[in-house]
Amino acid sequence: MSKALERAWQEGHPALWLLAPLTALFALITAVRRGLYRLGWKRAVTVAVPVVVVGNITVGGNGKTPTVLYLTALLQKAGYRPGIISRGYGGKAPHYPFRVTPKTPAHYCGDEPALMAQRTGVPVAVGPDRVAAANLLIESGEVDILISDDGMQHYRLDRTLEVAVIDGQRRFGNGHLMPMGPLRESPSRLKRCDFRICNGGEALADEYPMILNPDDWQRVDGSGPESPKPPLVAMAGIGHPPRFFETLSALGLELAACHGFADHQDFEPDTLVALAPESTPLVMTEKDAVKCRAFARPNWYYLPVTASLGRDFDTEFLRKLKETLDGL
Repeated sequence: MSKALERAWQEGHPALWLLAPLTALFALITAVRRGLYRLGWKRAVTVAVPVVVVGNITVGGNGKTPTVLYLTALLQKAGYRPGIISRGYGGKAPHYPFRVTPKTPAHYCGDEPALMAQRTGVPVAVGPDRVAAANLLIESGEVDILISDDGMQHYRLDRTLEVAVIDGQRRFGNGHLMPMGPLRESPSRLKRCDFRICNGGEALADEYPMILNPDDWQRVDGSGPESPKPPLVAMAGIGHPPRFFETLSALGLELAACHGFADHQDFEPDTLVALAPESTPLVMTEKDAVKCRAFARPNWYYLPVTASLGRDFDTEFLRKLKETLDGL
């Protein structure tokens, strides 16, 4: 997504009205698709274990991956055996569905599934058909509940609970559906979600606030924890790069330069080497690091983050999950 388009989606621009016919077509197609499932003309597939869908209604990074990681840990503490399924955007696996391990290269499965497999150690599978990915993990006998990453619009897979993640700073942009705006679906869709999580900004009354807490710095080459010494050159290939740069500034770190890249972008070694000489630390997100580990330089570092949603969310999430399962 270009910076100019993202700015127009947030601030508005008269030229966007040229896209109105395409937006109307997008709205029609998505409404018909949802309607087919709601009327039962197309049937959602119910798999053999509960499914918790984590998603959003806008394009771009909202904080879904930290939410998935958080829910995975929460479910493990509650005695469940979770697995994760994902589209695997940006990856080209030898076949689908594809089982992801902590050692799977990101170019096979996508950066986010690679990160989730490394951070959690739980079973992870990717594929454009999430039902097939779900069944791959279920048949392994290793899981008794699944988390579907970015699965809100994948209506073919039935779900037990839906968790929507909202960017608390950008919210819903100019309020238009794609391509006039950033919306995949109308904000009214959020009313049908079981939980609404606000990542940053100010949470509304029906939203749970999420805070992303920085962890210890790590070397991208995997040689261990170590804090880089400012000034730093920062880069980020995520849905909203300024969020990462703002985090670094909030930590009081001196930034010599900031470089934003497209979400899920593959990196060439020479491109990143040119950003920072060996005497200057190059810092990035964990999502970027999983794609750079094989050719990382000693002066490259990444900053992991861990989500915090609070005891109220934990209690209500586990209560509603149990209540829903008991009612099945």
